[in-house]
Amino acid sequence: MQGWGLTVVRVAVGIVFLMHGFQKLFLMGFGGVAGFLGGLGVPAPELFAVIVTLVEFLGGLALIVGLLTRIAAVLLAVDMLVALLSVHLPGGFFATNGELPLVLLAGAIGLAVGGPGEAALDRLLAARTRNPTLARLTS
Repeated sequence: MQGWGLTVVRVAVGIVFLMHGFQKLFLMGFGGVAGFLGGLGVPAPELFAVIVTLVEFLGGLALIVGLLTRIAAVLLAVDMLVALLSVHLPGGFFATNGELPLVLLAGAIGLAVGGPGEAALDRLLAARTRNPTLARLTS
């Protein structure tokens, strides 16, 4: 049952990241995200706006389907660690809803360590290719 528990976490965390990436990509746009990041003092805000937006959108999608789960989870964990340290903790953990990024960080780290769980494309690809390196990275 542990694999199914990871699956539930993977899909739920993936949906949240996908929606945050969707918001940045289609509602705020790269320019809006760059403006926000620039206001925080992030260097090269235009570059990091693209990176953060695509990591959240594509990483969320990857988690939902269970593709390159560990890689996506590591990238998303870094994204949340930076968000926690640069936005949520300086503004006050509760005042800036620090709970959500902390839970997303924990979920991403758990998936990076625990793997994709069941019903993941990673498992299907590893089984079909019988590639030991791919199997180690994805399961």
